[in-house]
Amino acid sequence: MGALMALMCFIFIVFFAPSLPVLAAGEVLCGIPWGVLATTSPAYASEVLPPSLRTYLTSWTNMCFILGQLVSAGVLKGLSTRVDEWGYRIPFAIQWIWPCFLIPLVYFSPESPWYLVRVGKHAEAEASLRRLQSSAHPSAVNPQNTLATIVYTDNLEKELSVGTSYFDCFRGTELRRTEIACLCFAGQILCGICFAYNSSYFFSQVGMGTSATYSLALGGTALAFVGCICNWLILMPRFGRRTIYIWGMGGMFVILMIIGILNKWTHNHQIAMTQAILTLAWTFIFQLSAGQLGWALPAEMGSTRLRQKTICLARDASNLTGLVGGTLQQYMMNPEAWNLKGYTGFVWAGTCFGMFVWSYFRLPETWNRTYHELDIMFARKVPARQFASTVADAFESDGSEEDLVSKAAKNAARDAIRTGSITYQP
Repeated sequence: MGALMALMCFIFIVFFAPSLPVLAAGEVLCGIPWGVLATTSPAYASEVLPPSLRTYLTSWTNMCFILGQLVSAGVLKGLSTRVDEWGYRIPFAIQWIWPCFLIPLVYFSPESPWYLVRVGKHAEAEASLRRLQSSAHPSAVNPQNTLATIVYTDNLEKELSVGTSYFDCFRGTELRRTEIACLCFAGQILCGICFAYNSSYFFSQVGMGTSATYSLALGGTALAFVGCICNWLILMPRFGRRTIYIWGMGGMFVILMIIGILNKWTHNHQIAMTQAILTLAWTFIFQLSAGQLGWALPAEMGSTRLRQKTICLARDASNLTGLVGGTLQQYMMNPEAWNLKGYTGFVWAGTCFGMFVWSYFRLPETWNRTYHELDIMFARKVPARQFASTVADAFESDGSEEDLVSKAAKNAARDAIRTGSITYQP
């Protein structure tokens, strides 16, 4: 709510900016609440939803980006013929609409029960769970049982020495989880988004007119929306996160290579149009895979005590990668600089292939896994390719010294759950 109210204030700066320096300062200030919203929302979604719905609402942030891009593309196309100051003031003014709807919705939303447990407010956590879980349905889960599971997981992570500082994100088994979250998010940039999402400039460089360029850009955003829906309805219910991510990277690599190869004949209008269509196809595959899962996986990857910080680090990794990639992209495409045109596809194909290899060896499967199961498997250093087939039982030990979830830790977690009015029921 604070970020939304700050955003409303900062929009005044860009709307009334009398000069470019003031406009730039306003955009920088808007970036602060944007960063808060982009990291808080997937963390909140991951903590108020059951595993079967978790990935849909954590990736909903990505859908909101697409809806925003769809609205902005339509607004910009409609105002592209205006040459007065309202050509840019109206798009800024439209941004005031969203906080007016979102602030009341956020105000009435329940607080995350995971957060309340972390700060020791068990009664408030149970009240929040009663708002989140229906008690009328015959198969409804008792909120106290859910609360017991949350308390168990929190205490288990304490026994695993999971702290709550940013430094703890780089210690022990948390280092691996942080690496995976950061690379998943940065993978959205490394797979070529700076190239494909800069399609308007690319289309103009291969000789397309202004009207066709804006229309294709709008069509690409609409295709991204369709890709998200297909991901939700077709892929996610049937395939694991790891499978979708890896095959998505492979598909985008192939498309980028073809775009680069075709650049030799870009002077031919049909070839240029083919490159444009391939760019749209890349956008579709991106939203089927990394576009959605780049948001969902970091929200699932960090331990519950470090989730918000893990997401922040992952988002920062994406922002820094995007800063470098976006800057280099301008040099690659600019006819007065490197002027690579379609050959830029080869550059991003290389980084995309690197992400394909990384995801095959390092990205674990989190599909339908509870947070305490993920804690156990990361603690036992299960290889990424074995996550899908591994049975994680918190109350079984393999007897080795390397078993970080020791019998004493399990008993301590059980005892902690049995304190107060909370009773752990397996």
